[in-house]
Amino acid sequence: MVEHSGLQIGIVFQALSHEVRREMLASLAREELSVSSLARPHAMSLAAASKHVKLLEDAGLIRRRVVGREHLCRLDARPLAQVTEWLRFYESFWTEGLDALGELVEINDEKEK
Repeated sequence: MVEHSGLQIGIVFQALSHEVRREMLASLAREELSVSSLARPHAMSLAAASKHVKLLEDAGLIRRRVVGREHLCRLDARPLAQVTEWLRFYESFWTEGLDALGELVEINDEKEK
């Protein structure tokens, strides 16, 4: 089995669990943005956006740098690669289950002919 820090993967899943944070990540995949720019499409306060950004930062999904009074954020997708690797371990279970289901459907179709 793939060994990763359960805590780190848990934090990443927590960060990904909120639609606003997923949308922020999608925006950051295109370009570096300020916290206020990340807040704007969601009609939320800067304080609320900062809380979302902090959670993304704690999960390691974004990096923040300060330029003057502006906090600029950029995507860091490395934790997503760790989660993908963790999920890939379980992919064989899904695939085997779907293959078995496909065989049952084929057998059922043959019997109905």
